Amino acid sequence: MGKQKYQEKIEAAIAKSPVVSYASLARIITFQKKVKQYPKQLVRHLILKGKLKPLTKGYYTAFEEISLAVFCFQPAYLGLQDALSYHNLWEQETIPVIITVRKIRTGLRKALGKNIFIHRIQPKYYFGIEYSPQDTFALPYSDIEKTLIDFVHFKQKMARETIKEFKQKIRPKKLKEYLKKYPKQTRERVLRLLE
Repeated sequence: MGKQKYQEKIEAAIAKSPVVSYASLARIITFQKKVKQYPKQLVRHLILKGKLKPLTKGYYTAFEEISLAVFCFQPAYLGLQDALSYHNLWEQETIPVIITVRKIRTGLRKALGKNIFIHRIQPKYYFGIEYSPQDTFALPYSDIEKTLIDFVHFKQKMARETIKEFKQKIRPKKLKEYLKKYPKQTRERVLRLLE
C-alpha cells in the first residue's frame, strides 16, 4: 500500500473524528514498509500540507478550534469561566478551561499555539455535562448547576452580576441532587451564594 492510500485512510479517520491521536494514526498504517519512522513522516507530511494541525502533544485536528483540546484529556469537560460564556452568564472572552479526572499536570498549557487551562477533579464529581453541537462535532460543557458548584469547589471568584444571572437560571431540584454528592461545607457555600 502506497503513501497515497495511507493518506486517504488517515484523512477518512480525521473526517470521522475532530481529534485523532498519533497512536490511532500509527495503527492505521499497518504495513510499516520496514521503516519505523514512516507514521511520523506521514503525519509531518499532512501537517505541512495543512490537512492536520498539532493540537496538544500526540493529538491532531483538522479544525482551527482550540476548545477541541478537551478531547485530549478525556474524561473531561469545558467548565468554569468557559462554561459561563457558553451559558451566556457573562460577556467576557475566555480561554478554554478544561476540567479532567486524569492525573495530569494542571495549570496553563498550549493548544494550537494558544492558552488553555487545566483543572483536575475527582472522578466522583465528574457529572453534570451537556453537549453543545458545533458544525461537525459537539463539545462537552458543565451545565449551569455544575458550573456554579465548580466555582465554589475550585474557589473561583464571581462578579455579583454573574451570581444574579445564576439565580435566575439555576434549576433548584437539579442543584439539590448534585449537592448531595459534595461535603457539607461545599453545599453550604453554594447555597449561601444563592441567598
